[in-house]
Amino acid sequence: MAFEGLQTRLQETIKKITGKGKVSEQDVKTMAREVRLALLEADVNFKVVRNFINEIKERAVGQEVMESLTPGQQVIKIVQEELTKLMGGEQSKIAISDRPPTVIMMSGLQGAGKTTTTGKLANLLRKQYNKKPLLVACDIYRPAAIKQLQTLGKQLDIPVFEMGTEVSPVEISKKAIEYAKEEHLDYVLIDTAGRLHIDGELMQELADVKEAVKPDEIFLVVDAMTGQDAVNVAENFNEQLDLTGVVLTKLDGDTRGGAALSIKAVTDKPIKFIGTGEKLDELEEFHPERMASRILGMGDVLTLIEKAQANIDEKQAKQLEEKMRTMSFTFDDFLEQMSQVRQMGPLEDLLAMIPGANKMKGMKNLQFDEKQLVHVEAIIQSMTKEERQDPSIMNASRKRRIAEGSGTSVSQVNRLLKQFNDMKKMMKQMTNMQKGKKGKGFQLPFM
Repeated sequence: MAFEGLQTRLQETIKKITGKGKVSEQDVKTMAREVRLALLEADVNFKVVRNFINEIKERAVGQEVMESLTPGQQVIKIVQEELTKLMGGEQSKIAISDRPPTVIMMSGLQGAGKTTTTGKLANLLRKQYNKKPLLVACDIYRPAAIKQLQTLGKQLDIPVFEMGTEVSPVEISKKAIEYAKEEHLDYVLIDTAGRLHIDGELMQELADVKEAVKPDEIFLVVDAMTGQDAVNVAENFNEQLDLTGVVLTKLDGDTRGGAALSIKAVTDKPIKFIGTGEKLDELEEFHPERMASRILGMGDVLTLIEKAQANIDEKQAKQLEEKMRTMSFTFDDFLEQMSQVRQMGPLEDLLAMIPGANKMKGMKNLQFDEKQLVHVEAIIQSMTKEERQDPSIMNASRKRRIAEGSGTSVSQVNRLLKQFNDMKKMMKQMTNMQKGKKGKGFQLPFM
């Protein structure tokens, strides 16, 4: 998960100062030194780190902290604000042309995920903005890239414009825009050629395309896993093309996060989108303030809500709520709900978006094993329809059959049945409390 090392270091550092009733200049210096080391270890550009630390120290020893009733909290607020500012301050929205189609030129080196990201962006524009995009294959040097874009278009049911490998990228781009106008399409996404490294021929071709079609956006796709190399690539492309934004891919991998924290400061170009996985719907708009909160362990409720709205059917959710209230919740409902939650992304990433979850008992070092969810699904799918509707009919022979059918053990089947019953009891207690009944309260199972 991105920023994992940085998150741990920064959260440990700020915890030392949070509860202080009085913050001295020495406290601030100690914190600043530890923050600086954490950022450098995360591969953040050293000049960016120096300026960032100077800003924090200047504000943290000022009047707003020293005269505050909660100086520790005030210091954390400063760190969060400066971290947000470092990554761009506020979300940079995608352009919308007054005279459609809006033209987006996608650039980047080979291996950064440019073609896949082009498909992901088209998918996001259609799903989130209800726009009609067109994918344009302009990498005439790699027939595989054209084929890849066509495959993506077929998967997403989005049209792809291509003219083979014998026509120049400039001509293909012009014809594509004419086609988009005729078909009343909203966006044209031009997938340009990449190289293994920056060279004059590549940059000239990109400059020619830019000159010919006057794109509304010029995005650079960079691999966050490459750390400072990503920042160097962004700097070079920006000098040649005057980028309007950056798309960071592979931010779900084992990346230290230095690129995300350095690019805006070095190039003065915003990060517009981030790739959070390999699936075609795993591209997100980049929100600096939300990312800063996640890095500091303050959660990201807005993104969590957006993921839920995008992946969980509202009608089904209301039906599920009613079933929970009336105690008619079944294993079929449980399976359906689990499937929808898994579509939102890895569970440990979702947990990180909940404010204070990292401080909850037992949560700090919790690692979610996705294989366990596969076992749960297998157990439920090995039940008969009658057993899913009424688990109380389970006896020893039924449990043995389910264990054999799911490739698990009887003890695992028993554990799932107990968890399911505990959850139903908890829901009943919550319903009783909402009705105003006085009781002993309830305790979450396994706590």
